[in-house]
Amino acid sequence: MNVRPTARFAINLTRGAFSQSIKRTLNTTPAPVAAPLSSKFVKIVEVGPRDGLQNEKQVIPAETKIEFINRLSDTGLSVVEATSFVSPKWVPQMGDATKVITSIKKKDNVNYPCLTPNTKGLDAAIKAGVKEVAVFLAASDSFSMKNINCTVEESFERVRPLITKAQENGILVRGYVSCVVGCPYEGPIAPRKVAEVAKKLYDMGCYEISLGDTIGVGTPGTVRELLQTVSQVVPMKALAVHCHDTYGQALANIHCALEMGVRVVDSSMAGLGGCPYAPGASGNVATEDVVYMLHGMHYSTGVDLGKAIETGNWISERLGKANGSKAARALTLKAVSAAAANAAAAAPCPPTPESPVKSKL
Repeated sequence: MNVRPTARFAINLTRGAFSQSIKRTLNTTPAPVAAPLSSKFVKIVEVGPRDGLQNEKQVIPAETKIEFINRLSDTGLSVVEATSFVSPKWVPQMGDATKVITSIKKKDNVNYPCLTPNTKGLDAAIKAGVKEVAVFLAASDSFSMKNINCTVEESFERVRPLITKAQENGILVRGYVSCVVGCPYEGPIAPRKVAEVAKKLYDMGCYEISLGDTIGVGTPGTVRELLQTVSQVVPMKALAVHCHDTYGQALANIHCALEMGVRVVDSSMAGLGGCPYAPGASGNVATEDVVYMLHGMHYSTGVDLGKAIETGNWISERLGKANGSKAARALTLKAVSAAAANAAAAAPCPPTPESPVKSKL
């Protein structure tokens, strides 16, 4: 595992000391954890433990996932998507879902939703005591066929009984719609098609609909048109955006969504989760970058940016990769440089050697 010295030094700083160093670097006061729900509050849905880790090639120990989620809970995030109850045959990385969700230290003010793609997964989630689940549909027939071997219309019939059963058990259901701007097989997707899918999920009982730009081709122009269309059939307060940064447009698209009235943003700590349709390209937008932008725009998130960066650095080190957040990298380097300068200033100066005294004759 190759971790740069600056990252290792930052990680070795005591928990809290690093976050305080970040705060001094920012010279700002973090938003309160229990920020009021208002037009200036944005809810961050952290998807790193599930969407971010599910495609990692190396097997990640359950203990690492558990500590990752616990650290995320300590940052002030109110929603941490913990895992997916999916067949280990298809997604081996999520084979420890029950162990993870039953072992984390749950906080009363944090929700821990889990993805449940079918009734079998829902049954396992119910048995594990999960209080919120998510269902996944696409706005593209081609993507749906490739992903779950059925059309979009057929997929509704699959999730309908799942949503009903979840509600009967007092479980909240969140709906994901993928390929809302473009599809790797069909190309551009018409906003009206996305609106149809979103409305059906909302009418079925999903309290929130996350619109996912799966391949990251969206721009502020296409996102604006999308939200204008979807918000005609689903209230804006029930919509979330899930932006991928494949083409470097994620923050611009989120900014556009905020202007349109969206107040829920999905993101992944350290930008975990690549794009399978663009090998080597960025995937999920980094939580640290989103929080840095939102705080700079005077939005409240309840998230302590210093603790978030500390957590992003921690999981990046465990995975043996660089933190994918630009804000995290920049602020980490500043914090490390400042700490090094302070350490040097505090070190005692070595005594100056005295010049030999010449005897007078």
